[in-house]
Amino acid sequence: MTRLTQPLAALAAEQKSADVTDWPDRIGWIVGLLLFITLVYWLMRQGWKWRGTLQGDLPPLPARPSPTATLNGGGEPPLLGMPSAPGPARLELSGRYHGSTTAGQWLDRIVAHGLGTRSRVELTLTDAGLDVVRPGATDFFIPVAQLREARLDKGIAGKVLTEGGLLIVTWGHGDKLIDSGFRSDHAAEQAEWVETLNNMIDTNSTSSTSSSSSSSSTTITTEGTAR
Repeated sequence: MTRLTQPLAALAAEQKSADVTDWPDRIGWIVGLLLFITLVYWLMRQGWKWRGTLQGDLPPLPARPSPTATLNGGGEPPLLGMPSAPGPARLELSGRYHGSTTAGQWLDRIVAHGLGTRSRVELTLTDAGLDVVRPGATDFFIPVAQLREARLDKGIAGKVLTEGGLLIVTWGHGDKLIDSGFRSDHAAEQAEWVETLNNMIDTNSTSSTSSSSSSSSTTITTEGTAR
């Protein structure tokens, strides 16, 4: 019996000794993994800052117009390019903001002025434009004259969904065209947003063209009279 227990005891001791001996290796692997994760995170953060620096020429984001924007403090009309009063809401949406990219380049993320920060979002569409309210992030406003297109798509930098899962709004800011991606809590309503936005864009474009043509006609008539 003693002869049988001795090998078993030796085997158990060897197993216990082996377990203890493995701990330094395990700790080394864990420390190395943590350092690697930290390095990757640091590189990503530096890349984010570098991208923001390259996009430093992007103008500040437009602010939401006040209800009294139709008057310029002392009964004067609004300044040229200043958005008019918002007016009643045409559409409202609650969901998530998934980021912005250079228009047509869904991987070229824009991070300047907080546009790269994902967040909850409350969208309100009025005759003045699109109001983007983001709890915990920078709010911004897209005047109706700056809206270019709305469509349904499946992805934007860092986020891919099923076909038609994202509402993409294309808008002009400075000399850049931007795609901003939104996801409604009720995906079915996104099609209505696309239709309404594109109708507004077409109407505004037609009005602008008509105003320009009318101004040109007036100038020609005045010149003709003077002669």
